[in-house]
Amino acid sequence: MICSFECTFCQACVEQVLINVCPNCGGGFQARPVRPANAWRPGLSVAGHPPLEFEVYKPVNPDEHAEFAAPIKKIPPARR
Repeated sequence: MICSFECTFCQACVEQVLINVCPNCGGGFQARPVRPANAWRPGLSVAGHPPLEFEVYKPVNPDEHAEFAAPIKKIPPARR
């Protein structure tokens, strides 16, 4: 799942831990789009722009996030 600032988290964490509130920016999440396998335009595909081969791990403190998310979790993501 991805937010508008491109913070990414797994779907289980977004739903069960983060309550659809990005711990970095407070925005909501959408399913991350898949890059096309075919280069429909020259160079624009997974082959030309592969995903990163490493993950940036930034653990979330559940108690701190609950406090951060409390005032905004009921606001629809599009209105945050």
